[in-house]
Amino acid sequence: MILSVELLPESWLRDAVELLVRLVEAAGALVIFTGAVWSFARFLTALVRERGRSRGFNRIRLTLGRFLALGLEFQLAGDVLRTAVAPSFTEIGQLAAIAAIRTALNFFLAREIAHERAELERGDDLPGPPGDRKKTGPRSAGEPGR
Repeated sequence: MILSVELLPESWLRDAVELLVRLVEAAGALVIFTGAVWSFARFLTALVRERGRSRGFNRIRLTLGRFLALGLEFQLAGDVLRTAVAPSFTEIGQLAAIAAIRTALNFFLAREIAHERAELERGDDLPGPPGDRKKTGPRSAGEPGR
């Protein structure tokens, strides 16, 4: 006769993991919310100080992107944690889909952050959309005056 002893019933473990998932997801949402509020406040401050010319726009976007990337990592961690206790094939499939979407978002966000950082290092933090920016370097011989 084999005697089986449960140290921690699965229902308790599921409840504990569900609580942890909620905490991790709440942390991710809080990070994203904090980044959005901080970035909006910085944007308004830049608009008031610069009288409509948002010179620090790229820096604000870069910071917001970092908050978003961190928040997405927390959200993904919550999804992984959710499937830690006896996941079904449906839960594993949902995790795979969610992880793929969030990983793609993070990839493109990281690429955008790297692009913004490169622009800041070049000193291209000028107001307006990228197509409207004026070149600041020396003119070539055939280039019309600015």
